[in-house]
This record gives sequence, C-alpha cells and structure tokens, in this order.
Amino acid sequence: MKRQQLDRDELYRYARHIALPDIGLEGQQRLKSGRVLCVGAGGLGSPLALYLAAAGVGTIGMVDDDVVDESNLQRQLLHGTR
Repeated sequence: MKRQQLDRDELYRYARHIALPDIGLEGQQRLKSGRVLCVGAGGLGSPLALYLAAAGVGTIGMVDDDVVDESNLQRQLLHGTR
C-alpha cells in the first residue's frame, strides 16, 4: 500500500498522534492510506466511524440495512432528523 503524504493542515491536526512513539509520521500516513469497512451504523458503528475519521483513516465505508428511526437518534451520531 502506497503511503499518502500529509499536508500542512494534517500535520497540525494530527501532531499529537505523530508525537507518539508508537504512531509517528509513518503511522499517521498509514492511517490516511487505510480503508475500513464498518458493518452496522447503529449505536456502536456510528461512534466508531466518527473516531476512525477523527484519527485520520482515509476511507471509511458503512454498511447497514436497518431503517433509522427517530427513537434511535440518541445513540446514532451519524444521523439526524432532516
């Protein structure tokens, strides 16, 4: 897998990750090049996708065949009422 370079804004955004010895610049580049498929976008899948995106994962796919109901919105962070 070819590692993607980080631009200036990304270097600033992920500076705390990059400063960690176990992650570093190489690890953050690998995260940006990474691809994750999340099966389920409910109570666990929604925050998982949010945290993966915040960590810098480059591509996140979501699969869920459920219908979002208004009663689910308190735990499904990716959905809204509109």
